[in-house]
Amino acid sequence: FFSDDECQWKGPFYFIQGADPQFGLIKAWAVGDTKNGDDEWGEEIKLAEQAVQAVNKLNPKPKFFVLCGDLIHGMPGTQWRKDQEQDLKSVLKKTDQDIPLVFVSGNHDIGNTPTRETIDNYCKSWGDDYFSFWVGGVFFLVLNSQLYFDSSKCPELKHAQDVWLNEQLAVAEKQKCKHVIVFQHIPLFLRKPDEEHDYFNLEKSVRQEIMEKFHKAGIKAVFSGHYHRNAGGSYRGLEMVVSSAIGCQLGEDTHGLRVVIVTDEKIVHRYYSLNELISQGMEQELLDMLAKQN
Repeated sequence: FFSDDECQWKGPFYFIQGADPQFGLIKAWAVGDTKNGDDEWGEEIKLAEQAVQAVNKLNPKPKFFVLCGDLIHGMPGTQWRKDQEQDLKSVLKKTDQDIPLVFVSGNHDIGNTPTRETIDNYCKSWGDDYFSFWVGGVFFLVLNSQLYFDSSKCPELKHAQDVWLNEQLAVAEKQKCKHVIVFQHIPLFLRKPDEEHDYFNLEKSVRQEIMEKFHKAGIKAVFSGHYHRNAGGSYRGLEMVVSSAIGCQLGEDTHGLRVVIVTDEKIVHRYYSLNELISQGMEQELLDMLAKQN
């Protein structure tokens, strides 16, 4: 959905990252039943509408709007899933047509232990579970992080993504792109590259292998969600950015979106609450970065 001449650097640009609209979690979390308590999502509809409104109001327009997984709360096979997907799609249809939407699969979208069937169903609904694209000389990779989390029911799909990823990184090296940026749902780590493994990050040996591969390939940043709080850290020049949710907050952060500015030298980002972004937009300092012509 981005044209071929996007391989060339044309100066600074920006995109919007959102994560975890997760229709159904607010009620499920409130009633303490995250398995079946997701039978209402009116609150999330409002928040997603605010997110779309915020993105549509921005001037200049972002190059794209990426949603880093957990689009809905209902796991594959659960009762409200179809309705949640339908309602989210209805809200997202209101996004300005000049702003492409990029979707990343999360654990709720394909299951904690995905299967070929759950991944196929996701792809029918939202598009490929992993792919790459160029924007203005920058190479973007969207990964299915569930395959790193637990691929026991579809090892051949994990292998296929690994082979594909190595090919893509070879392309990136050959093409001399300005930056390489990755989107995935589950963070590699939340604060420190060697932190203990838990539900919100990847297992240590898997993480180490990916971090090393990304570092060698010169990847500048990985953007994730999943944690429903803002966090992040770095590993040998690779920045791990964890963004809080559009939907249910599990910490002290506000429902929000991240503005990410890509300049010649660096990637600068700031998390805004939805209200702040709608009422004030980006601050001047960021707008000035975009205006600098190379």
